[in-house]
Order: sequence, then C-alpha cells, then structure tokens
Amino acid sequence: MVKQERAARTRQALIRSAAEVFAEQGFARASVSAISLRAGVSNGALHFHFASKGALADAVQQEAVGAMRRMTENAEAVGGPLQAVVEATHGLVRQLGEDAVLRAGFSLCGRPEGGPGPADAARRGVSPRREWQTWVEEMLGRAEAEALLAHGVSPRGAAEAIVAATVGFEVLGGQDRSWLDAGTVTRFWELMLPPLSAPR
Repeated sequence: MVKQERAARTRQALIRSAAEVFAEQGFARASVSAISLRAGVSNGALHFHFASKGALADAVQQEAVGAMRRMTENAEAVGGPLQAVVEATHGLVRQLGEDAVLRAGFSLCGRPEGGPGPADAARRGVSPRREWQTWVEEMLGRAEAEALLAHGVSPRGAAEAIVAATVGFEVLGGQDRSWLDAGTVTRFWELMLPPLSAPR
C-alpha cells in the first residue's frame, strides 16, 4: 500500500513537472531530464511510469480534461445554461493563468496530430479544447431549448465564437498574462451577451 501511494505521488509529480516544463518551453524543446529534475526523481523513475515524452504529454492532456470537467460541473451548479457558460469562461481563463496542467494541456492541443509528440491522446479524443467546445455547444443547445438565446442565434455558431475567443485568450496569455485577467473576460461578455441572449 505504501509503495502504491508513493508511486501515485511520483506519477502526479511527474505530470505536474511535465506540464510546467511544457508550458514554459513547449513540447519540442522540453527534455525528459528537465522534467525528472523538476520532479525530483531520476530519469529511470520517469521511464518506469512513462515510456516517452509523448506519453507524459498524453497524461498531461488527460489531467487537463479532468480539471476541465470539474470546472464545468461547478459552473453548471451556478444557474441556467447561459449563466453556466459565462461562469465557466471566467473559471477557465482564471485556471489557465494559475494551473500549469490545464495551460499545458491546452497548448499541447495545438500540435499537429501527424507530427511527433502527443498525438495518441488526440487520436483517442482526449483534448481539453475539444472537451471545452463540446460542453459549450451542449450548454448553448440547452439555452436555445429554454428560449434563452436571441432569435436567429445558432448554438453552434455562438459556441464557435466563444471557443475561438477563449483559445485566443490562452494563446495570447502565454506572452502577456493580462489576457488571462478577469476584466478581459468581463469585457468579452459585455460585447457578446446582448446579441446572444433573448431580451428577457
């Protein structure tokens, strides 16, 4: 039992360290040695848990999807579907600024699936960006069913705009953290909500 707990802690430390290194250096430049050094373990211990740097990246994406699901579940508890999307957008942008695992998971989604790197997770459908888009589309579909959307607004079209904006915040926030500020998200919704929501 003690060995299992220690192995689980080592695995989590490696995932966290890999996420931090991927977020700082990008997947291509990140080295296994840098990841193991940051986690405080040997390269051999890293390879005991993960066969390759790509396998580590897949694990980071899976962890990021888990964080995304917890965040959207919390947002759904706040109110109706449209309010949930607003809350989740704030939560996502905040977590992208604070959580290296989520930030790295999103950035790893941008790698071409055919090239070297974390392609296995993408092929299996494990992608924080895809998870986010699916959830936003689902919420806006519910909003349409509850007559919360303005006449003529397409849930899919609105979801594409929201996802494009949030992914843009993530990319731009990699260079300038002010893009991951709550005020940025508030200004986005001040522009987006009036044409999106029904008058009532």
